Amino acid sequence: MPTASVTDPTPVIDVVSDVVCPWCYVGKRHLESALATLAEAREPVPVVRWHPYELNPELPAEGVDRREYLERKFGGPARAAQIYDRVRRAGTQSGIAFDFERIAVQPNTRDAHRLVAWVQTRGDAGPIVEKLFRAYFVEGRFIGSHEVLADLAAEAGEDRGEAQEFLASGLGLDEVAQAEARASSLGITGVPFFIVDGRYGLSGAQPAEAFVEAIRRARQPQAAD
Repeated sequence: MPTASVTDPTPVIDVVSDVVCPWCYVGKRHLESALATLAEAREPVPVVRWHPYELNPELPAEGVDRREYLERKFGGPARAAQIYDRVRRAGTQSGIAFDFERIAVQPNTRDAHRLVAWVQTRGDAGPIVEKLFRAYFVEGRFIGSHEVLADLAAEAGEDRGEAQEFLASGLGLDEVAQAEARASSLGITGVPFFIVDGRYGLSGAQPAEAFVEAIRRARQPQAAD
């Protein structure tokens, strides 16, 4: 995946995530808090770039019943509720009102990743990433649907018709596959994963302080060999 040169004056954070990963949503909030801290200190604020990772690439385009998915993955909704209790508490602390019970269908996220990549070629993908997370985890919307994805693109300030046309075209599939292959080649086997200026990797929903420390460390010149 693209990473920043250490001589580039604009710091960059590459985020590898999936929009059905609750800890990725929490990690996004922690990263945003870190960036706000840097802005308040009048320090350079990194550009954030988003990269795909599919937790369930085998799912069909129409998705699968959520209860069936939970049964297969966790042994049933009750076990899933126990696991999600921790992430729900973390979400509350980060201002995320997770509503797992509203999710009826577990989606394939390939088209969502295509949409994020398409938006990113036009500017900041942060707003569409936020819309996708919120639509799935808070509103229970089916983000495997092209109609829903086009609606979310419009809500994020993009042209709905253009987004719908792009999704229907099938373009971007190779780019998503290539990006996922690059992540795999870097040894990334779980998300969220954050790469700070191509120098430091952070795995998991790290606290904001960890991001601030890594960003500041990345700005320090590298020692000569």
